[in-house]
Amino acid sequence: MFKLQENQTTVKTEIFAGMTTFFTMVYIIVVNPAILSNTGIPFEQVFTATIIATAIGTLWMALFANYPIAIAPGMGLNAYFAFSVVGSHGGIDYVTAFSAVFVAGIIFVILSLTAFREKLIEAIPDNLKFGISAGIGLFIAFVGLKNTGIITSNPDNLVGLGNLHSPEVLLALFGLAVSLVLMALNVNGALFFGMIITTIAAFVTGQLSFDKGIFSLPSLPDGVIVANPLEAFADVFQHSLYAVVFSFLLVTIFDTTGTMIGVAEQAGFMRGKTLPNAKNALLSDSIATTIGSMVGTSPTTAYIESTSGVAAGGKTGLTSLTVAVLFILASFLSPLVGAISGVAAITAPALIIVGSLMIGHVAKIKWNEIDEAFPAFLVILTMPLTSSISTGIALGFISLPLMKVAKGKWREVHPIVYIFAVLFFIQLAFLPH
Repeated sequence: MFKLQENQTTVKTEIFAGMTTFFTMVYIIVVNPAILSNTGIPFEQVFTATIIATAIGTLWMALFANYPIAIAPGMGLNAYFAFSVVGSHGGIDYVTAFSAVFVAGIIFVILSLTAFREKLIEAIPDNLKFGISAGIGLFIAFVGLKNTGIITSNPDNLVGLGNLHSPEVLLALFGLAVSLVLMALNVNGALFFGMIITTIAAFVTGQLSFDKGIFSLPSLPDGVIVANPLEAFADVFQHSLYAVVFSFLLVTIFDTTGTMIGVAEQAGFMRGKTLPNAKNALLSDSIATTIGSMVGTSPTTAYIESTSGVAAGGKTGLTSLTVAVLFILASFLSPLVGAISGVAAITAPALIIVGSLMIGHVAKIKWNEIDEAFPAFLVILTMPLTSSISTGIALGFISLPLMKVAKGKWREVHPIVYIFAVLFFIQLAFLPH
């Protein structure tokens, strides 16, 4: 079913890769409820909704697209939902806000069923694709360094070196060293084994404890939040949430498409400008966004942490099937998963190492041509500095047509790129983000 021999992989390798991806991204089942519960949604509701959306999107990716890419509620999109949408626009509540997410999800499904998103992948210039991959690599490496305290805020220069004597930093550096040694020795599942060893070290040093036990039953206190599609569309019209729907749609399309390109480039799935079986791959996040909004979570996206599984040897949908099964099991193990994912030093080394692998795409950028180099540079620079994949992509899409027009090469730019340059400019200049 997963064509393991054809892809030169094994069941053992795929399962290890899935476990690696799971442990690098499972923080979302703790972080997402923490952010969205600020709007009044019960923590348990978002916890279970996060797992439902993740399992459905990732299972679709596994069974219909056969890619080792996981889907889950997107960071940034949840903060936009919680702090920019709920309470604004006439004081709308979270139920009405989920209606906007649902409508964006339905439009997203329709776009994914057409050739539009596939055409979009083909329309993105190669140098921007390489810039997106490299920028995402820097972004997730920065997240890993920041979450462990190796890099910290600095009043004089925004960021600076953290306290290298703190237990968490020492644990992260230990985990990074162990993982790098295992990778240098070409150990299959090096990132996963690095996490296991770091978890044991965290437990021995008292940084990891299981005070809240291990098991708990999942629940949905609010039940199904968006039960009637017609009411959802009526809410959007009644509260004039067109800008909100547009923002969700635009950011999700490019967050996911950009991330998918990044992972596909890293794993060697791209065939020239095209991604084989792209339609099914792109349907996974739109379906997950729609169903997730019904039970209580913000839009989903392809997870860049999937690259950690790819780095561990994952090449097929069996990797993402493993991720989906582990998330379903995690719904009964929330205290255990919460404890492990709560120690950033355990998962951060994988993010830092994957970042180093992804930055290699800068070698493919045409640095001797300013109209190709600068938009890619802008993407790479702004993704980590704005903590937003979609903002980096937006600035790349805006700057590339401008540079091409200035050089008299406007015919080289696909019409879709011009359209999205205008849309991104409108979004950055006039809409909340």
